Amino acid sequence: MHKIILAVTILTLISTLSFGQTIDSLKLSDTEIPSDYSRPSKILCKTVHSASFYEQTDVYSTFLGSIVKKDFQSFDKKGDKGSILYFEFEKDFTGEAFLNGLLWGQPGKPTKQKPDEYYAKGKFLIIWSFDLDSEIKMLSKTKVQSVLR
Repeated sequence: MHKIILAVTILTLISTLSFGQTIDSLKLSDTEIPSDYSRPSKILCKTVHSASFYEQTDVYSTFLGSIVKKDFQSFDKKGDKGSILYFEFEKDFTGEAFLNGLLWGQPGKPTKQKPDEYYAKGKFLIIWSFDLDSEIKMLSKTKVQSVLR
């Protein structure tokens, strides 16, 4: 009986690793979050563009594809607050050109007035809606890029 349980456990672990990442593996864990940040339960996006994208993803699904799951994490500390928005699409995300226009308009890159940044890899899209020099954003970007390499 112990051999069967061990075999099932090993197969479950292997299948979990082989089917790729999940949004939960991209999120910052309690041990990765500096102690001076609080974790509000509401979205604190720096711009209306990223917040509306998160809230109204069904509007964009016709040309960006279906979203399997979405989630967010918000952080607040004096001088540094915002939200990380996580999306998992049914198929690989290919909407970079649209997202550039939505988040930044003509310049096509983050600015002080429109500081949102994103990273897309495979089926995952992560948007950081913080100031450009945010400490927690940098921690998250490092984690996300290492997990999704």
